[in-house]
Amino acid sequence: MNLSLLVVGGAGYVGSHAVKRLVRAGHDVTVLDNLSRGHRDAVIGARFVQGDLLDPPSLKAAFDAHRFDVVMHFAAFCYVGESVTNPRAYYRNNFVGAVNLLDAMLDAQVRSFVFSSTCSTYGDPRFIPMTESHPQEPINPYGASKLMIERVLKDYATAYGMNSVALRYFNAAGCDAEGQIGERHDPETHLIPLVLQEALRVRGGGDPNDTKLMVNGDNYDTPDGTCIRDYVHVEDLADAHQIAAQRLASGISKGAAAYNLGTGLGFSVLEVIESCRRITGTGISYKKGPRRPGDPPRLVADNSLATRELGWEPRYRELDRIVETAWLWAARG
Repeated sequence: MNLSLLVVGGAGYVGSHAVKRLVRAGHDVTVLDNLSRGHRDAVIGARFVQGDLLDPPSLKAAFDAHRFDVVMHFAAFCYVGESVTNPRAYYRNNFVGAVNLLDAMLDAQVRSFVFSSTCSTYGDPRFIPMTESHPQEPINPYGASKLMIERVLKDYATAYGMNSVALRYFNAAGCDAEGQIGERHDPETHLIPLVLQEALRVRGGGDPNDTKLMVNGDNYDTPDGTCIRDYVHVEDLADAHQIAAQRLASGISKGAAAYNLGTGLGFSVLEVIESCRRITGTGISYKKGPRRPGDPPRLVADNSLATRELGWEPRYRELDRIVETAWLWAARG
């Protein structure tokens, strides 16, 4: 079934990979992005409209111009630390902006919504691996803003018949396997690109002993003392979004559903560094620093519900394969 989709935030990291996947599958895709944190050249093969979720007239114009079967929403701020120091921006963009989008959908009679959510809605883990029934007690404004929208989606399903799928990512990682698009955050906070930046610095003649790479905490209750995370490839995330859109458009998915997206595997910070050493063939050094407040020792997904109900299976399960795709993008310079 070929669909007409509006992808909001489709010029960002995960959004642009989803757009490429959807276009390749034959769907008609329109991207709406304000380019505050996205990149116009990351939108491949889709119609582009510059607009802002905090500007309702630009949303109305997008819905007036095209009829959409499904809307996907990726346009959120996603830095945990920034959300603590500037919660105003996060609640305005992530919460108010998303409600504006949902209301524009209602006005346009569009009732199918795929939401980019996060495991940050859970807060500190009470058990590992984490299922969708894990208590949702976010510990920062970023996670709270996403949880607020999940609650809105439940209420909109009851009141207005809005059907939605919220996809709770664990650690998004990797890049397009063809090297066309990748991860470009400013500032960069994700571990794999930070390690690869260090590899590039050393390869460029930098002093290996003058590393800027920091390992925050080496005394956690884990096998090597560093934090363990579940790294899910961005192309696997894109696959899940397409599956969710198809299920919504076909009427299979009703109400407000939510699924974890992760591999179910955990890798430590030091294991990620070692993988990057293998893939780049570069000696990568790091400094030891104190723990970051709020960093739990382990975050690992139970993805069995997504496998059972969506039929979604991550294709990238080996850490080296994930790092290979990130290196292909990073080495382009």
